[in-house]
Amino acid sequence: MLAIPLNLQARFEESLRNKAIPHNLHWAYKKWLSYYLDFCNKYGFSRVSKESLPQFIEKLKSKQQTHPQQEQAIKAITLYYEIVGSASQKGSVDKIPIPRNSGPSDNYEKTSSCGPPSKFVQYNNEGVRPSRETVPATNRVHESAAVRLPTKTIIETGKGASWVSQFASLENEIRVRHYSPKTLKTYKGWMGKFQAFTRSKSPELLSTDDVKAYLTHLAIKRKVAASTQNQAFNALLFFYRHVLKREFGKIDGVVRAKHKPYVPVVLSRGEIDEVLKHLEPPYDLAVKLLYGCGLRLFECLKIRVNWLNFDAGVITVHDGKGKKDRTLPLPETIIQELRDHLESLKKLHEKDLKRNYAGVFLMDALERKYINASKEFIWQWFFPAKQLTQERDSGEYRRYHLHETHLQKAIKKAVNKSKICKRATAHTFRHSFASHLLQANYDIRTIQELLGHSDVRTTMIYTHTIKTNTIKDAKSPLDF
Repeated sequence: MLAIPLNLQARFEESLRNKAIPHNLHWAYKKWLSYYLDFCNKYGFSRVSKESLPQFIEKLKSKQQTHPQQEQAIKAITLYYEIVGSASQKGSVDKIPIPRNSGPSDNYEKTSSCGPPSKFVQYNNEGVRPSRETVPATNRVHESAAVRLPTKTIIETGKGASWVSQFASLENEIRVRHYSPKTLKTYKGWMGKFQAFTRSKSPELLSTDDVKAYLTHLAIKRKVAASTQNQAFNALLFFYRHVLKREFGKIDGVVRAKHKPYVPVVLSRGEIDEVLKHLEPPYDLAVKLLYGCGLRLFECLKIRVNWLNFDAGVITVHDGKGKKDRTLPLPETIIQELRDHLESLKKLHEKDLKRNYAGVFLMDALERKYINASKEFIWQWFFPAKQLTQERDSGEYRRYHLHETHLQKAIKKAVNKSKICKRATAHTFRHSFASHLLQANYDIRTIQELLGHSDVRTTMIYTHTIKTNTIKDAKSPLDF
């Protein structure tokens, strides 16, 4: 992270005070400005052009910065632009050392990351490029040449190009296929890393060699796992095929890493009971559903009231992995516990309605189809969040489901307290569900349907988690 020039830092702090920004937040605003200057220096964007702000925000998203942090960063950079604009009007040309990783002089910056190295433009104390009237005559020829050439130079070398339209197109292609938000987040993250690796090379100039170089970089330099490399490959394949509208072609010289044989971690029934002893409501009930029904983490957290059918003793999972639905039997031992929890939800719902809240979040366009559905009890979350969430656009307060990190932390804490010598997570209970059913001699195809697997080969991995009692000596069935 580059240091902010002292003169610019003084002006920025003065502007923060004038804007009545709380003093305890000044360090955060200066941090975002420093990140922004470092980002522009690293990827060849202009420090004084607002066109670089969308790319900077996309970079923050790829770094998993929260929405409030992104908004704070936008405020900080917008404040910097105001300082830049006022300084440009005043025509201040005092020299200051602009931080750079490398270059012939600390007082100069390339107008384009891909321009000729001999063409530099001098900047003033606020990091602003001065007007032509304030530039010495000896420098005007260099400046005019640098101003006319960036667009052509970017096209020729492919460095420093904007990928904003490609990011937007990627999001549209994923949403039109109804892929999950996590898939969108993952693919955009890989796209941002690929952009950084190619130093913002023009998308029109990307080739198979860029993909080969990046996958090799992941395997050799970053030493990523096989699954990580394959995930990057799939993201780039989707990007080339649906965003750039062209195929990879044949990729030679790069070996796609193969998954090594993996045996899932499985807890015994005694270990599961020990973990449940150290869990408090509602986390204990969530874990009982994870194990008792073989649910995935988000399938459990996204349970709504209308998924439960106590009369039939089943729970219907809607929009599971791959947008598939399936029906599972409810564990009879926790039926009463589920009913009691449902009664507490009714009280919470009545309390929320008295506060005039806008209801729960609904999927896709369901809220437009059923206007009052978000406030109806049957659509409420079975594991609601502890607090209401305020929508950014409307300002309304809505209810979200329990955050996954809360359940994950509770499980980790309970596992540590139980002194289990296994690396157990929320998904371990799903593995245990399948393994224990297989151990009880349930048919592998039945287990496949309960888990929601598309291919029985995925379910077959659980045959390695239990002891086999097969008889190796061949014998005719007539002799049984």
